Amino acid sequence: MTEQERIEAGRRAAVEGFANEHIVVGLLMKRYQNVSLVDLPLSKYDIIIALPRDDGGEEIIRAQVKTVSRGKISFRGGQRGGRDRITIRGVTEYLQNTQTSDVVIGLEEQNGNFVLYFVPTCLIEALSRSSISVSRVEFLKENHDMLQRCKDRNYVLQKCREAGILKSSSQNLFDSSEE
Repeated sequence: MTEQERIEAGRRAAVEGFANEHIVVGLLMKRYQNVSLVDLPLSKYDIIIALPRDDGGEEIIRAQVKTVSRGKISFRGGQRGGRDRITIRGVTEYLQNTQTSDVVIGLEEQNGNFVLYFVPTCLIEALSRSSISVSRVEFLKENHDMLQRCKDRNYVLQKCREAGILKSSSQNLFDSSEE
């Protein structure tokens, strides 16, 4: 691949990522209404979802969108693919966690339809891995209860144990070769 082809591939990947953020916002907006893209270039999350609480307030959920690639959801942040990327001093690669966002939303196109996987960051911390196959987190596919309760660590980890995503000891079931 020539340098020009690599640059063009990087641009296409960036455009796809931005487009997918808009697709996720649109899908979530139809269900939750109060959803917005974050227009902060150094933010570690892409979307804000404001869910109404019983007391009249709002529960704010910070979401990072990841395009499902080769059947996997990446949990890495602080990176941009392609040769045309800009390196910013002090901005380094990291794994999504409860400090950076509340949920990673994997977007996958399946036969012309878009599918969302809601992976709470407290689960990512428990898995301690940089990516996961969507076949391993089928339970999280379109699981809006998991999105709405993504900050409830006990709920998330218990449901993921029941679904077989986590062992009882909170260690993952998968060997490191899956990454």
